[in-house]
Amino acid sequence: MTGSDEYRWALPSVLLGDGGAGRPVRRSTRDWFVDIVMFVLACVLTLVTIPELADEPEPVIALEQVAGVLGCLSVWLRRRWPVGFAVVTSVLSTYLELVGGAAVVGLFTVAVHRPFKVSGSIALLSVVTLLPYVFLRPDPELGPLGTFVLGLAIMLTVFAWGVVVRARRQLVWTLRQRADIAAEEAKRLERERIAREMHDVLAHRLSMLSLHAGALEFRPDAPAEEIARAAGAIRSSAHLALQDLREVIGVLRHPGSPGDEPVPERPQPTLADLPDLVAECKQAGMDVRLDLAVGHAPESLGRTLYRIVQEALTNARKHADGAPATVAVTGAPGEGLSAEVRNALWPWSGSRIPGAGAGLIGLTERAELAGGRLEHGATPEGDFLVRAWLPWPADDPREDA
Repeated sequence: MTGSDEYRWALPSVLLGDGGAGRPVRRSTRDWFVDIVMFVLACVLTLVTIPELADEPEPVIALEQVAGVLGCLSVWLRRRWPVGFAVVTSVLSTYLELVGGAAVVGLFTVAVHRPFKVSGSIALLSVVTLLPYVFLRPDPELGPLGTFVLGLAIMLTVFAWGVVVRARRQLVWTLRQRADIAAEEAKRLERERIAREMHDVLAHRLSMLSLHAGALEFRPDAPAEEIARAAGAIRSSAHLALQDLREVIGVLRHPGSPGDEPVPERPQPTLADLPDLVAECKQAGMDVRLDLAVGHAPESLGRTLYRIVQEALTNARKHADGAPATVAVTGAPGEGLSAEVRNALWPWSGSRIPGAGAGLIGLTERAELAGGRLEHGATPEGDFLVRAWLPWPADDPREDA
């Protein structure tokens, strides 16, 4: 395993409760509980082993007692120096019996807190140190072979238990990371969706404001009725733009915050609202002709097509001021829903609203998200054409009334 592999598979020290060698460890409540259990386990294993020292000389018993007490107390250092703790206890268990409980805890700790190449080496060291013990101090009833088999079974069980605990922690950590990434991706997609809606709606409203304001600027001698009609259109467009902006801000607010008022949701536009959109453009002085050959379509499909046509007409007003435009919508279930927005490219620029092509990029993304495609560009006839196609399943029951 390379260094990068070790970094990828090793868990963060904060998650494992391991401060690293020589670093202070801040134990959580769970860490304190686990450490107490490990300490009690080491003490119990040590006490269980004491009767086996009955036939040993007094100096050996005294040495065993000191080593057993120190081994149990050193369990509290297992998080700070897991590898060193395991190596020392394993080496001491070559001859001393009362250190066995601490050695078991040390092997388990390394299996949980260190990658396999480290914990496996410690496990192999434990097996190697077990060989001298079974010959120097074998169990009278089991003999050297039985003592070795019993000790090996205990070591493998403890080591496997630690590996399973580590694998489970890795899985939980990985799932949390994936959940965090998925949450961030969902937030990003939602921000992009809100940005697209904001661009589509507000760009349309502001382009209307610009046209009416331009008409008032260049026709100060217009009849009072036309000025009043233009001013009314400006007021209406500004009101709708503020309402759309309020809805977007309402979506961005944290739901349930104190002082937040519920933002009512207006019905989303569908294919049936295209005539009203064209009528609004005509009222602003734009020459638009609509050829709508589809009576109804699924709600989400019609809403997507409406936004595409709306943005295409907005671009026509921004970049081809005064040029006539045609909108043709065709389609049927199983064939798809198509829309073509065509406007003439005149040699003069007129009064344009600044733009950098973000609308066409947004239209392409919107069509692709719906499973369709969008093409745009100049035609040999000298027109600018926006052509969109959206899939319309033959058995889709979601249709507008």
